[in-house]
Amino acid sequence: MSTLAVIPARLGATRLPRKPLRLLGGAPLVVRVLERVRALALADRVVVATETEEVADVVRAAGGEAVLTSSEHPSGTDRVAEVAARPEYAAHDVIVNVQGDEPFMRGDAMAGAIAMVRDHGFPLGTAAGRRGPAIMDDPNCVKVVRADDGRALYFSRAGIPYLRESADAGTRDTLVLQHMGIYACRREALQRWVSLPPHPLELVERLEQLRALADGIAMGVAIVDAPSWGEVNTEDDLIRANSHWSETTGTPR
Repeated sequence: MSTLAVIPARLGATRLPRKPLRLLGGAPLVVRVLERVRALALADRVVVATETEEVADVVRAAGGEAVLTSSEHPSGTDRVAEVAARPEYAAHDVIVNVQGDEPFMRGDAMAGAIAMVRDHGFPLGTAAGRRGPAIMDDPNCVKVVRADDGRALYFSRAGIPYLRESADAGTRDTLVLQHMGIYACRREALQRWVSLPPHPLELVERLEQLRALADGIAMGVAIVDAPSWGEVNTEDDLIRANSHWSETTGTPR
């Protein structure tokens, strides 16, 4: 099965203005994400989807492929779906949405999400890292509860699964999974997902994957030992990311 990786990169981010073009290790963030996805060598083709020529020009200058998409998309998933629907990408069976603010995406997470679709037959696939109780009260850490067959039962910003009896804390702690922002999709499942109206659960939690689950589209969850480093959403995140870059690559901040 041929795999297309799409990196949605919207210049009009609000929490971190001009986010795709902010520098990480001396290069634009979107270029660092592109480099990471290429280095993992898990997709047959990698393309950046953006609403502005400014970002597209930076990607092309770095030797990447960029596609201009509508500026009206409410989410990165919609932007990815627009790219996947274009005739020049019709040969790809699996579409992978790699968020444009995840420069340290784990290879096992991306591979696991793809395997959920390619090898295990789920229409959608994603990944989660094992975590302990420290994240249970953090709404910025999205948790997922997984069925025995690997299917996602529910995603929430709340602490799930809930601990009713303290004697069961050890068991509960083995079940705490932090969702990672990567999705692999069969083409038809992706188009069905974005064709649905926003679901009340999605609107309440602000988690678009709940729209797919509520409609009955199964999403397989691959488990890895730990989540990726995280997303770059704020100025503080960018500072931490540059520190991490320096520590792991030797590149000056």
